Amino acid sequence: MTRYVALFGSINVGGNRLTMADLRYAFEREEFEDVETVVASGNVLFSFDERPTDGLEELFAHMMRDRFDIKSFVAVRTAEEIRAGIENNPFRGIGGDALVHTHFLAGQPSPEQFAALIQTQAERGPEKLAPGDRSLFIDYGPSVGNSKLTGPLIARRLGYEGTARNMRSLARILDKMD
Repeated sequence: MTRYVALFGSINVGGNRLTMADLRYAFEREEFEDVETVVASGNVLFSFDERPTDGLEELFAHMMRDRFDIKSFVAVRTAEEIRAGIENNPFRGIGGDALVHTHFLAGQPSPEQFAALIQTQAERGPEKLAPGDRSLFIDYGPSVGNSKLTGPLIARRLGYEGTARNMRSLARILDKMD
């Protein structure tokens, strides 16, 4: 069995309230094993036969709509992919762990899409950006809450939905996965 994490976007924000107990129960009803949540913001660890993660992402997005009436993007990653999201982030160790994020994407934008986003954001705010493998690395600088770099803006510019986690959360998730 492979250990995965499902990273849900838009959980417990903007009115999409859901207890982690209800989310765990939904996974258990789908017969996933070793289900546990990490941090109360939609991070679900589970074990399942190894398979492509895009099928799991579709299943979980459907589950959220069907069971909870919540439209949510879901990124499913292995421990190796979470580790890469930490270790490959060029801002790790430079900015604060709560301000440096890896934004996990549904697909791989082109170099031109990444370059356009980076150029646009350079004119809008202090954030630093770098492309990754199905991810975008972000150092929010002085504040995440006051940033104009939003999930919808990233999705429009890169052509893929995503969800972000800071270095502190990713370290906790990886620790539980290992």
